[in-house]
This record gives sequence, C-alpha cells and structure tokens, in this order.
Amino acid sequence: MTVPAIILTVALAVLGMEVFAWWAHKYVMHGWGWGWHRDHHEPHDKTFEKNDLYAVTFGTIVFFMFLAGYLYSELLWWVAFGITLYGVIYTLVHDGLVHQRYFRWVPKRGYAKRLVQAHKLHHATVGKEGGVSFGFVFARDPARLKAELKRQREAGIAVVRDSAGG
Repeated sequence: MTVPAIILTVALAVLGMEVFAWWAHKYVMHGWGWGWHRDHHEPHDKTFEKNDLYAVTFGTIVFFMFLAGYLYSELLWWVAFGITLYGVIYTLVHDGLVHQRYFRWVPKRGYAKRLVQAHKLHHATVGKEGGVSFGFVFARDPARLKAELKRQREAGIAVVRDSAGG
C-alpha cells in the first residue's frame, strides 16, 4: 500500500470506530450488554470494572485482525492499526480525561471541557434507559444535551439525577 492509502485507511478506521462505538454504546452496552456496563454507571472504588471486559473483548478481536492482516491482507493490518489508535484515544479521553482513572486534569475551556461535560451528562441518567452522548470522542453542545435530558425526563423515557437534568 502507498503511504497516502495507509493514512486514509487508518483515518477511516478511526472515524469508523467512533460510529461503531456510538452504536455499540447505545444499543449493546445500554441494551442486552448492560450487565457488563452497569458498574461503569455506579459509584465504586475498584480499580477495574466489569465494563473493562468490553476492552478485553474488542482487543482480542483486533489481535486476530492484526494476525489475519499479517498473514493475508496488508489492508486489514492497517485497519486493525486504526482501530487500535482509536482505542488509545478512547483510553486517554474517556478513561483518562473524563473518568480520571490515569491522571487528574479538569479542563477549564475548549473541546476537552466539552467532552467532559457531555460525558457527565451521559452519566446523568439512572439506569440504561434514555440518555445522551453515546459517542466517546465527538461531543455535542452540552446545552442541547441538557435540553434533551429534560425532554426525556418529562416524557418519562429516562430517570435523570437531580443535579444534571436541568
């Protein structure tokens, strides 16, 4: 593959993972996979969460994508690389910045602040129903997310914690 094709493949894999992550978060983690995801939405002081099993599962799949790519398809190898790059970004942004599992920094402005606000609004609902901001790297305007949470609460779609639902 040429360098531009590699860059395009990796970039598309990273972008595609944000779409997949949104879908998996909304329909799997907040659906039939809630059993693994629930503890991520509940206060705890454990180092690991059952939710971390998603990272292990997806990491295992990507390992086999790398292996198949190495043996059979350079394109697949670079797709696996893009997925892994997304995983690194996810780990730094979601686990590191938003949930402060690795470092302590609270952004005061800019897109990093918006990411933190959007994800905190995601955690504003009690249970798996309703909710906003299911992506991990793309964050909508927090004011719009608050309005959506208010609409969901008024419609009986979601139970919103008092401090976040607006």
